[in-house]
Amino acid sequence: MSGSGASGTSGDAAEDRNVQLTSWFVRSGWSKGELARQVNRRARQMGAHHISTDTSRVRRWLDGEQPREPVPRILSELFSERFGSVVAIEQLGLRTAHQTPSVSGVDLPWAGPQTVELLSEFSRSDLMLARRGFLGTSLALSAGPALIEPMQRWLVPSPAADPGVRADGGSAGRGPGQRPPRLTEPELGLLEATTVMFRQWDAQCGGGLRRKAVVGQLHEVTDLLQENHPAPVMKRLFKVAAELSELAGWMSYDIGLHPTAQKYFVLALHAAKEGGDKPLGSYILSSMSRQMIHLGRPEDALELVHLAQYGSRDCAGPRTQAMLYAMEARAYANMGQPSRCKRAVRMAEDTFSDVGFDGEPEPDWIRFFSEAELNGENSHSFRDLAYVAGRSPTYASLAEPVMARAVELFSKDDEHQRSYALNLIGMATVHLLQKEPEQATVLVDRALDVARKVRSERVNTRLRKTVDSAAREYGDVAEVVRLTDLLASRLPEAAEAV
Repeated sequence: MSGSGASGTSGDAAEDRNVQLTSWFVRSGWSKGELARQVNRRARQMGAHHISTDTSRVRRWLDGEQPREPVPRILSELFSERFGSVVAIEQLGLRTAHQTPSVSGVDLPWAGPQTVELLSEFSRSDLMLARRGFLGTSLALSAGPALIEPMQRWLVPSPAADPGVRADGGSAGRGPGQRPPRLTEPELGLLEATTVMFRQWDAQCGGGLRRKAVVGQLHEVTDLLQENHPAPVMKRLFKVAAELSELAGWMSYDIGLHPTAQKYFVLALHAAKEGGDKPLGSYILSSMSRQMIHLGRPEDALELVHLAQYGSRDCAGPRTQAMLYAMEARAYANMGQPSRCKRAVRMAEDTFSDVGFDGEPEPDWIRFFSEAELNGENSHSFRDLAYVAGRSPTYASLAEPVMARAVELFSKDDEHQRSYALNLIGMATVHLLQKEPEQATVLVDRALDVARKVRSERVNTRLRKTVDSAAREYGDVAEVVRLTDLLASRLPEAAEAV
């Protein structure tokens, strides 16, 4: 007799089996129980508390049952992270929910009114639905030409806008009986200062603590963009919207909501274009590049960072240019191109040496790229080269002193605790490459202490992966055994996205 929820004969069941999902599942090396636990963890992280999966449910998916949203997207994200490349929902043999043009894809119209409308709709949907886990059901990650080609239009000049036309197409002039704009100069300055504050909170506490507040502020700004304002005020509002949207994307990325993060990044780039801020646009593209490296798409990351460099080469300051060279190095490292990686590292160091000599004020969004960040990025490039080159001791030895310098500098920086944790973990992986598990456990211990103070699933995931790697290679080392037990007891489960 067939079990509850099954249909057809046993022959039919074999015929309906999801061969694609089964193939990915077998190659992952996960057990049904482990996949169920990971689905439940990710569901809690995105606020979908109604999801409760077990081994029998996983077995039914493999047998051909189509799970309801948001499970297909969760499975896509989990397998993408496992294999280091984007695994689309369709590649898993699963059906996706109907996608409306307003929330699906990244090929959006490059026009002010549409940008405001999409920002408003997406942020409103996020505020209303993310806690229940439904926002991401109509989202999918874009990669390859589907991502790069639309982003290239960032460089295409927009038709000159009439300064007397507001974002929704209405007249920005004050006619008889029309009320004046309600946004004063002090209020606009406060909006900009609040964005700076949110960025500081993210650096100190991780993306899981204030994400919803950032999205709410973004939605408020989109309301202001639909009112009557002079052209200079509109540009400043678009810049605020771009910074908030980028920050919402960064926080979403930090807690593992990758399709949501990408959507915010794309909308941020559109807003930066409307604000006429090319350096800000290049920074947004660098955030998109980081995400692609994380998802195992270094070729896409390189295309994005080259687009950022080309678009801002004549207007970005040395700190921004140094950051872009460092991201270029990361992409080359993950592509296994050591000579180009080393050249980009040198360019990043040389360009950073010019910071502070041009006399130009720097925007707040790039101030994070300190000497500590420069060393952290470059050391991770060497570390990544070591892995790509088959655990090369040569590249690991290049990474060690640079990573040690990053850890030293971040240990004195109370404002960037998440970066401190990530670099401690990076240093631990370098010691594992050098076959020094005891030294690695000391650094992971320190990272665990910092991780408890920040809400960053990115930090938690890297801790788990590093300890898992240590356990596979050095499972007989007493310190590694102790650390494995400590991780299970002290590392919090994935934080809820707020």
